[in-house]
Amino acid sequence: MRYFRQFSHNVTMLGGGAVTPQTLAQCLQLAPDLVAADGGADQALELGHMPVAVAGDMDSVSDRARKTIGADRFIETPDQNRTDFHKTLDLIDAPLVLGVGFMGKRLDHELACYNTLVRLPEKRVILVGEVDICFHLSRPLKMSLPVGTRFSLFPMAQVTVQATGLVWPVEDLQMSPWGMIGTSNETNAPGVTVAADGPGLLVILPRAHLKDAIAALTTGGDATEA
Repeated sequence: MRYFRQFSHNVTMLGGGAVTPQTLAQCLQLAPDLVAADGGADQALELGHMPVAVAGDMDSVSDRARKTIGADRFIETPDQNRTDFHKTLDLIDAPLVLGVGFMGKRLDHELACYNTLVRLPEKRVILVGEVDICFHLSRPLKMSLPVGTRFSLFPMAQVTVQATGLVWPVEDLQMSPWGMIGTSNETNAPGVTVAADGPGLLVILPRAHLKDAIAALTTGGDATEA
């Protein structure tokens, strides 16, 4: 596998979708290396940031962005069987990736990103939107959250789920996109655990708990360590 390079820090990946300067700035505080996916290159420059690398089929990158960023930072990936988000993620080796600019604009692109989270379960990725964050449950999860936090579980495949610390019980519950889903559950204890018997379960939380999610995926659940 060819990587841009092996990042020792968390990475922010910027797409061409909806993003505010404040959201990008927060992500860069938590994941300081910026990588752009295709049209995210122009968006990075517009928001005053220089990506360390750009990947994608480059059909949305302006000539100005190519010249400003420099040809040596571009890796063109013309494969049309994968999205630019998928192709860029394939090229990143990092502890964790925050994906911003992939939610809240084109629905087909957003859904494709959720599909990619499930197809690449070995990657630790959190998609960051203006309202919510979303990540794939690739291993048992333990989180510390305030009681009353909205905690949604959405299956992208058929999985059997166990969870504790939630208002609506999840005990050996079979979930699937065509059957039982778990939206709008909420925490009733300060500690939440979730496990599934295979890949395919997405966790959706309010954006305010981004640091908590990073801690849960990288340090075992203590946000003070993130």
